[in-house]
Amino acid sequence: MSKLEVFSGILSSNASLNPDFYNWNRVKLRYCDGASFSGDSKFDNGTSLLYFRGQRIWEAIIHDLLPKGLSRARKALLSGCSAGGLATFLHCDNFTKMLPSNASVKCLSDAGFFLDERDISLNYSMRSFYHDLVALQGIEQNLNPNCTRSISNPKLCFFPQYALNYISTPYFILNSAYDVFQFHHSLVPPSADLHGHWNRCKLDPAACSAYQISVLQGLRRDMLVALYPFYKNSRRDGMFLNSCFAHCQSESQDTWFAVDSPRIHNKTIAEAVGDWYFSRKITKEIDCPYPCDKTCHNLIPSPQVSLR
Repeated sequence: MSKLEVFSGILSSNASLNPDFYNWNRVKLRYCDGASFSGDSKFDNGTSLLYFRGQRIWEAIIHDLLPKGLSRARKALLSGCSAGGLATFLHCDNFTKMLPSNASVKCLSDAGFFLDERDISLNYSMRSFYHDLVALQGIEQNLNPNCTRSISNPKLCFFPQYALNYISTPYFILNSAYDVFQFHHSLVPPSADLHGHWNRCKLDPAACSAYQISVLQGLRRDMLVALYPFYKNSRRDGMFLNSCFAHCQSESQDTWFAVDSPRIHNKTIAEAVGDWYFSRKITKEIDCPYPCDKTCHNLIPSPQVSLR
């Protein structure tokens, strides 16, 4: 970690800013492989030779941490944001198996619930991207076998909505129903908006037309449908699905736990996650549709936010 980087939000060591997790040991894994630490292949077309080793990197880091104290952990929380959030879906149960059987191990995805969604031109842009990524990096061999055996297209198990059914570790999903990465890259990718009709809407939700808002409400509806079994059927899992135009909210102090942090039913993200992890309350919070939530910061991400 560089000297300029400061842990904040769920990683903060300040009790007043992170009351439930401030005194935990924290390890941040640098994202470097382009596939949420799940690839393991070699690409050779005669001109270029590329090695994709995300799965091996993940295993090497965990095995390095075990003798340094992880093997004696009594409590552990595997969390991640964006592609890191996707990584928690892919590695949650594996992480649990590496820790003591009497440890309280849980997982949290922040902005990692990427939907298998049609874009505005009715193409499955994200599905196509994931399909190519899984093939290129040899990911299918590392996906949950219970998922890949039960679905006609095993590569779809890279999507959280299909993998989630087979995760046995307690899980918390933190997401915006209008996640801006999915808005910009899955719902309205540049290839589906060649004339830039959505440019102003992408920069400012208040500039969206009534039609564009209706399309965005469809994104929210599809996310709720995909999450309904998770919401309905489990008491040990948690959820915080707000209506802010944001992407990643757990590692930013402003959105994690502050005076003006986003809230659902007057509960901050930090309070919801803490209540869930320590089993104080069943925590499954779903926000009202945009634009009713006045606590949102409506953060618009910089262009470099990407799965790649």
